[in-house]
Amino acid sequence: MSSGHRLRDVEQQRPLLVGEEEPVAKEVERTPLGETKRLWFIPDCCGIVCAFITWFLVFYADFVVTFVMLLPSRSFWYAVVNGVLFNSLAVLALASHLRAMLTDPGAVPKGNATKKYVESLQLKPGEVIYKCAKCCSIKPERAHHCSICKRCIRKMDHHCPWVNNCVGEKNQRFFVLFTMYIAVISSHALALCGYQFITCVKVQWSECSDFSPPVTMLLMIFLCMESLLFFTFTAVMFGTQLHSICNDETEIERLKNEKPTWERQTRWAGLRSVFGGGAPSLRWINPFAGLKLPTLLPRRSWRGGAEFSV
Repeated sequence: MSSGHRLRDVEQQRPLLVGEEEPVAKEVERTPLGETKRLWFIPDCCGIVCAFITWFLVFYADFVVTFVMLLPSRSFWYAVVNGVLFNSLAVLALASHLRAMLTDPGAVPKGNATKKYVESLQLKPGEVIYKCAKCCSIKPERAHHCSICKRCIRKMDHHCPWVNNCVGEKNQRFFVLFTMYIAVISSHALALCGYQFITCVKVQWSECSDFSPPVTMLLMIFLCMESLLFFTFTAVMFGTQLHSICNDETEIERLKNEKPTWERQTRWAGLRSVFGGGAPSLRWINPFAGLKLPTLLPRRSWRGGAEFSV
C-alpha cells in the first residue's frame, strides 16, 4: 500500500496514514457472508416512549371513531364504509411505523477503519477516504454520524424520536408512508368528528352515542385536538420529505448548506430510488411490500444464542 493513500479523520480534520492501525469499536459487524442481518432496533428510552405514545394515540383515535361515532350510527353503510376505511388506513400507518422503526436506515459497518480493510479497497495513490472518529468507521459520501444510534448513516435525513430511528437511505420510504397515512387518517377523523358534532347537536346529545353526553363530548374534543395536531405535523413532514427526495438533498445537507459533490438525480430518479424502480404502482404505497415473514422467525446465531433476522 502506497504511503500516498491517506485516511482523513473527519472530526479532527487531520490526515492519518493508512499504515497506522486504528482502534476498532467494540461492536463490530461480523455477519458471515450469505447471512441476513439482525433485527434493527435502537434501545433509546426517549424513542421507545415516543413510539409507544404514537401507537397509543392511534388506538385511541380508532376507539373513538369506532365505538363513539360509528357503531351507534343509524346508517349501516355509513358505519361500515367509514369503519373499514379508517381501520385499514390505521393498519397501514402502524405497519409503516413498524418498518420505519425496525429497518436498518443504512448504517455503515462499525469499526472497519483498519489497515487491513483499507488495503482491501485497493485505492489509487493519493486517494483520500474519510474516517468517523466516533464509531471508527470509513465514512461514505453523504453519510452522517447519529449520536443516538451511535452509527454513521448513509444519506441520513434526521433522527426521528417518533419512530425511534434515523431516517436514511433504506427506510425513508416507510417514514414517508407513515407521515402520509397519519395525515390521511387525521383528516378522516376530523371529518367524522365534524359530522358527529352536527348530528349530536340535532338530537341534543341524547341519542348520538352509547356514552353519556359529557364523556362523548370530552372524547371527541380530545380526538379533534389530536387529529388537528397530527395532521399539521405529518402533512408538513410529508411535504418536506417529498421536497428532499425530489431535490436529492437530505435535511441535514440543507441545514448545513452543504455544496453537492455528487451528481444530483432528477426528480423521477429520486422518487424511484426511494419507492422502488419501475412505474408508480400500489407497491410504492404498500408498507408490506418486500416483507418476508419467515425471516422474522428466530434462528441460531453462529456466535451462539438466538437472533432475529429481517
